[in-house]
Amino acid sequence: MKRSGAAFWIGAAAFLAVAFVMTKVIGNQYPFFAGYVILQFIALAVAWSILGGYAGYVNFGTSAFYGVGVYASVFLVKAFGAPLPVQILTAAAIGALMGFALGLLTLRMQGIFFSIATIALTIIIETVVTNWRYVGGAAGIQIQRPPVTAPFDNYVQLLFFIQAVLVVLAVAISRYIQNSWIGRGLQALKDDELAAECSGVPTLRLKLLACVISGALLCAVGAPGAMYLQYADPSSAFNLNYSVSTLAMSLIGGTAHWIGPVIGAIVLSTTQQLLTVTISSEVNVLVLGVMLVLFVVGAPEGIIGLARRIFHRSNEGRE
Repeated sequence: MKRSGAAFWIGAAAFLAVAFVMTKVIGNQYPFFAGYVILQFIALAVAWSILGGYAGYVNFGTSAFYGVGVYASVFLVKAFGAPLPVQILTAAAIGALMGFALGLLTLRMQGIFFSIATIALTIIIETVVTNWRYVGGAAGIQIQRPPVTAPFDNYVQLLFFIQAVLVVLAVAISRYIQNSWIGRGLQALKDDELAAECSGVPTLRLKLLACVISGALLCAVGAPGAMYLQYADPSSAFNLNYSVSTLAMSLIGGTAHWIGPVIGAIVLSTTQQLLTVTISSEVNVLVLGVMLVLFVVGAPEGIIGLARRIFHRSNEGRE
């Protein structure tokens, strides 16, 4: 366990080092624009899997948390001129409170009823923001980026590196949860909630904790979005595509292990970015649907589950 932990942190440090070196070596700005989106979806998929994967509570409210993160930044910039770190930390705190409130209101719900409640959350918050004129209302609002500071040459590079840090943070938290008593409790809850509760597992507290952690991470990931686009409007910030894409990436990668959502997000988001450049962004929805159907039918446990089955079959063949 200690060796794997050391290997993880060495890999995380190497990942951040590579991301930083890229900002110094690559002159073209497009890789950072595309890389930001890919990293954003990796962090969103990992954050979603804490509740949707480990606990088995399918959350369609990713767009609600993401949008709140975006508009938390918009408000802080307009009202106080707050720097990006303050925006992210504040968004995470708001996301934790949202997760706590969502947990209190819906934890007695199960299955489809919980999922419907999370969709309703998105609609309610989007309606509130649409009618909030201070942050632009339905027309949206332009955001002015502040001057970039060293060691980065422009703000896109800074946002790219910040999103890489958020990916490491999200993965580290997800990995810790999986290997701790929290992960074991959430797995028991997912397998059979009633049996877990009868066995003494604090199911309600675990679900509430998963809601809080997942919500905080989802909002934190959304916080840099306003500066990335230099614009925010409710229809984009609360777009249901964030919920669908995040769910699909987690399922395609596999939710049984923390690495699954990472792999799924890399595969799907990279494919979408390539299709956007070579064909059209409209094709992304078709690819998303086709890949999701293929994996749900052919590999319900995702890429991780498929790899495990192939590995076991190869070992059986050798024997």
